[in-house]
Amino acid sequence: MRCAVVAVGTELLLGQIVDTNSSWIGERLAASGIDSLVQYKVGDNHARIVSIVDRALQEADAVIMCGGLGPTHDDLTRDAIAEVMGVVLRHDEGVAETIRSMFSSRGRRMPDNNLRQALVPDGATIIPQTRGTAPGLVCPVGDKVIYAVPGVPHEMYDMMERVILPDLRRRNGDSGVIVSRVIRTWGESESGLNERLDRVIAELEERGNPTLAFLASGWEGLKVRLTAKGATDGEARELLEEWEERVLDEVGDFVFGYDDDNMEAVVIKRMSELGLSLAIAESVTGGLVSGRLTTIPGASQVLRGSVVSYASAVKHDLLGVPEGPVVSESAAIAMADGVRRLLGTDIGLSLTGVAGPSEQDGQPVGTLWVGLSREGVTTMAAHLRLPGQRDPMRQMAVISALDLLRRTLD
Repeated sequence: MRCAVVAVGTELLLGQIVDTNSSWIGERLAASGIDSLVQYKVGDNHARIVSIVDRALQEADAVIMCGGLGPTHDDLTRDAIAEVMGVVLRHDEGVAETIRSMFSSRGRRMPDNNLRQALVPDGATIIPQTRGTAPGLVCPVGDKVIYAVPGVPHEMYDMMERVILPDLRRRNGDSGVIVSRVIRTWGESESGLNERLDRVIAELEERGNPTLAFLASGWEGLKVRLTAKGATDGEARELLEEWEERVLDEVGDFVFGYDDDNMEAVVIKRMSELGLSLAIAESVTGGLVSGRLTTIPGASQVLRGSVVSYASAVKHDLLGVPEGPVVSESAAIAMADGVRRLLGTDIGLSLTGVAGPSEQDGQPVGTLWVGLSREGVTTMAAHLRLPGQRDPMRQMAVISALDLLRRTLD
């Protein structure tokens, strides 16, 4: 089963919105054993949308269209699909009543143009809307199919998981079960992980099941995804567990979590289990570390507070950093010691470095020092050279510092 993705919206072409929907759809297709053949982006132009969908149908068995299902004049996906199908749009009163009810339940007046979302290509099947006003569509075109989903991510996710992926698996004649496991790592490059897993990958390519893929995800870590297929759920999971162990044998030192885990959740959970409190002193990251930690429920039981010591004077006057270069091993240790004493915690974590655009204290862009202070146990600093421009460097600094903390806890 070959599938194409068409993302609709002029804002995607202008760079006003980054098309994360297509990448998510591609990832879910791969995890479901569906061949993601090609992805297109097209603006809000009726003729061009029709042309792209026609082309996609020539190449693929199924087309997933994302966006252009709203109530405004430039939402043209329904009209384009109807032309491709060679049918007219009809009014679906059931959809219209659902839209009216949504507005009524929120105490809001419904603009009449919302009823555009109740127009359905003749012969299409509705994907009921549960999170928004626009329904999705399943549109047969001969022995092929077009799916249409809203561009709002959480609405699209729901329709993909609830209807489209199961329907694609059925059309693919796949009666088996597919399960995936994402192994989250940090501390090794993608090429480095690939090299460590060379023998595992070679065996998997020969077998064809499970499959293994890498996904670099910034400060979410570098993901290794295993996808296994079996006649039953138990059979698929047994196969998955067998090869997960093989992967862990090769790269276990770099693994910090699985599936939806992120580094900050892992750190908060581990420190909570150990009954430890944390204080953070941030320079180069400007509060990003504490910001990430406070998104985790229960963080208040661990994180006492943080000091964004961006100016050198704050490092000297508040944290007790000696006069001299502030991007250095000694400065990182002094910052960690200083914030731990200042906030009365078990552990102090510090970050100082150079994000750019130019060097500082004779240190090149990408330099990071992470300090860690734990009374009577550990006082240390780690030196890293991170790639990337200002924002990517700062994001990598966050996960790198938290990974150092995680490793000391373990």
